[in-house]
Amino acid sequence: MPLDPRGPRFAAAVTSVVMVVVLVTGWGWLALAQAVVFAISAVDPRRGPYALLFRAVLAPRLSRPTELEPVAPLRFTQLVGLGFLLVCAGGYLAGATTLGLVMACLALAAAFLNAAFGLCLGCEVYLAFRRLTGRAMPARVPNPAP
Repeated sequence: MPLDPRGPRFAAAVTSVVMVVVLVTGWGWLALAQAVVFAISAVDPRRGPYALLFRAVLAPRLSRPTELEPVAPLRFTQLVGLGFLLVCAGGYLAGATTLGLVMACLALAAAFLNAAFGLCLGCEVYLAFRRLTGRAMPARVPNPAP
């Protein structure tokens, strides 16, 4: 079942704020908590903490989306984010601050691009891989009328 694209953008905005806090404070445990959020969202993007918050607080106040996004690219993106955040947290917690800092900056850049511009880097990588392997799929599908 496709997703409202505003949900992942909201999640990316929250992730951006979390990553700024990680960068300012160097809290490896916060990076690890964000990794857990990515792990939950990779299993089912609709059940991630930020998706639940979006559906409970923001979605009821918004009109229906005109387009929906497929779930598979978002799952891939969450797995990539999980990898980055595990390395980030490991770097900070093991005393390899530079590694943690670099990975946090990369995660922040990706999350910010999605939140501000709707550019999901992980989704684009996923779709490019699908095209290269001959299994292309549409990036968005029209939202059927209620």
